[in-house]
Amino acid sequence: MSRRMSLTLLSLLLLAAWLAASYGVRYGLMENTRWVGACLEDAAQWQCQVRSGLGLMIHFGVIGWGGIALAVAGFFWPGRVGRVLAALALIPGIVALVLYTASLAVFVVVLAGLRLVRAG
Repeated sequence: MSRRMSLTLLSLLLLAAWLAASYGVRYGLMENTRWVGACLEDAAQWQCQVRSGLGLMIHFGVIGWGGIALAVAGFFWPGRVGRVLAALALIPGIVALVLYTASLAVFVVVLAGLRLVRAG
């Protein structure tokens, strides 16, 4: 197996793990009714603080807009740096797809994917 093929396979496995972790956060922390009740009783718990911070980031679209910034920079930046930026854009893009910001995340994933398959 060539070095490039093994790097591509490793990247796909890491993206799949990131997708699974994102779904774990969504269903384990954001939508779990246990945390709703626990955070009503004691909002100072670190899990409640993380949940609140993620909620604000989702509401203001921080994750999606950050992914768009990376994807656009990667799309227009030539060479290897552009490919790396596009690959990095997939990280917030996947999180935004899973965490309720799909309208922005679709553009991130498509733009980053186009850059990654483009030659040069």
